[in-house]
Amino acid sequence: MSTSLVLETSLPGLPVRRGKVRDIYDLGDRVLLVSTDRISAFDWILPTGIPDKGRVLTQIAAFWFDVLGEPCHLITTDVARMGLPEGTDLQQLEGRSTLGRKTTVVPIECVVRGYLAGSGWKEYQQRGTVCGLPLPAGLTESSRLPEPIFTPSTKAVEGHDENITFERMAELIGRELAEELRRRSLRIFQRGSEYARQRGIIIADTKFEFGRVGDELLLIDEVMTPDSSRFWPADQYQPGRGQPSFDKQFVRDWLSSTDWDKNSPPPSLPDEIVTKTRHKYIEAYERLTDRVFL
Repeated sequence: MSTSLVLETSLPGLPVRRGKVRDIYDLGDRVLLVSTDRISAFDWILPTGIPDKGRVLTQIAAFWFDVLGEPCHLITTDVARMGLPEGTDLQQLEGRSTLGRKTTVVPIECVVRGYLAGSGWKEYQQRGTVCGLPLPAGLTESSRLPEPIFTPSTKAVEGHDENITFERMAELIGRELAEELRRRSLRIFQRGSEYARQRGIIIADTKFEFGRVGDELLLIDEVMTPDSSRFWPADQYQPGRGQPSFDKQFVRDWLSSTDWDKNSPPPSLPDEIVTKTRHKYIEAYERLTDRVFL
């Protein structure tokens, strides 16, 4: 099993836009998404990376694109078939790169929640709702919801995404598109969460992104990874408390245990936290795919 750390990439002659985790290259009618080993929390990119994290995320997303069979942006994850510029260091891209069709991105995060956690749990405690949707009384932290709910948010270029109601989403992008996104998001979540549960993982919530190419509406970016979802081990699930997780909640919990104020540059992660986080991501991959991570 390799252990590599890639925090930034470069392709000769191509400008790059760096997100919190991904380096994004415009190839005309295609786009190259490279998942680095950067990790973010509380809207900060942490100074310490997680070795192989980008490779795990890319391979989990590719696995889901294949299993789900949804119309999507994916062309290939094989760097040898991407037609990249001469002189490109393919080794730095291997296993962590996705070549996809370029789309017009719908500016909405399509969030689906199957369990009561995070900001949803906080809102429920205050008002008995999640993103304005009323829920039954008497639920506790991490309770399974009677059925999954669709709770969209704005897709912020900078700063925080903002939870919005479905009606507000319809105002922003049109009702027909909003209803289609809700329908598809709930369907994908249902299929994916059932598949994961059979492999010992609860997907408590997740977010999807969609883009358009002409009249086609495509699933884009990443799908049900530990960075876009809450992954809980099913054999340790116990409502009424926070859950152990395979996702970066482990890092958030460590940061919250320090005296960091979340308004200044974050501290470096200890080696122990880096190692445990890497192992959690890899375990999630191996449980989901029934493959050994190489």
